[in-house]
Amino acid sequence: MQIKVFSKPNITQPYFKTTKLNPFISTPIVLMDRPTRWRLMADTFNLSSIGRLRLEWMIFYETVGDGSALATSLHFGITPKTFYKWFNRFDKGKVQLLEEKSRAPIKRRVSTVTFIEECRIKKIRGQYLHWGKRKIAKIYKDTHGESVSAHKVQIVINHFNLYPNNNEHEKVRSKLKRNKKKNRIQKLDIKEEHWFLFHLDTIVFYWDHLKRYILTATDHHGKVAYARMYTTKSSASAKDFLYRLHYLIDAPIANVQTDNGSEFYDEFEEALTDLDIAHWFSRPRTPEDNAVAERFNQTIQVEWINDGNFTTNVNEFNKELTEWLVEYNFVRPHQALDYMTPIEYLEYILTKQRKLLPMYSARTRAL
Repeated sequence: MQIKVFSKPNITQPYFKTTKLNPFISTPIVLMDRPTRWRLMADTFNLSSIGRLRLEWMIFYETVGDGSALATSLHFGITPKTFYKWFNRFDKGKVQLLEEKSRAPIKRRVSTVTFIEECRIKKIRGQYLHWGKRKIAKIYKDTHGESVSAHKVQIVINHFNLYPNNNEHEKVRSKLKRNKKKNRIQKLDIKEEHWFLFHLDTIVFYWDHLKRYILTATDHHGKVAYARMYTTKSSASAKDFLYRLHYLIDAPIANVQTDNGSEFYDEFEEALTDLDIAHWFSRPRTPEDNAVAERFNQTIQVEWINDGNFTTNVNEFNKELTEWLVEYNFVRPHQALDYMTPIEYLEYILTKQRKLLPMYSARTRAL
């Protein structure tokens, strides 16, 4: 038996100084430092801004912080506990784990309404579309001999939108939603100042087959009033009225009080936001909350409209109404203002505010 011993094969590529003789010579690979490599990985995983911030914690810890968790926490304004939480997840290079995980529960509540119960409830609801959930649950028990909760009935009604009029149902839902955000006028600390609070209201007139709407506004303190007729009761009309009122007053209006009419939403609220005016609402079916506007509405009807000045022509009506408003604000005395006109009272208040005390003492003689 012959034994041969072979030397270790030379697999090293021969190196030649001239590259022409060896076209297969390889370029040495230079590894990037870890911070640069981690940032490139963050770009690859499309890391969020908060994830990149946590990555900077790790880079600071490895470089400037010199492995000190306390120094890193003090630098970024976090607790050491928070840092160690993400440091353990990072595990020296797992960049993708620096993202926030979803906190949603793994096991979520599942509806317990069976398919048979669902079909039966839909059938009964179709027969008695206007009945409530408890009545339907009673009919379900009488018909099938099994009990079903009113909550399950409501789940099926909501899921399949089993309402008699979907449009009306959406209106009720939107109205309830808007009622939650209303500021009631009782919460406002009313100041006796001009332009602090304006009371707005709408008068509806029926003439044969036509409707006309008069929007009115009255200053709470100075009783300065404004009104204008429109053909439609819409938020666009209320928006136009508010801009005209603001132009007429030529001064900032702090607050506006209205009732719960549909014209005082949507575009009207956009105008309030644009003019930086707070919106306050009266309580439903409580005209006492807007007594100032109700009193002016009575005045405009008794002292002007009922004297034969009403017409359905909006342009003619507004021209004649403007003349009467001039009389109301400049000529008509007001008992609440000690029989001064609203403009006289405004000038009186402005004159009173201009009378300032002198800077020197009353006993000091003028030089």
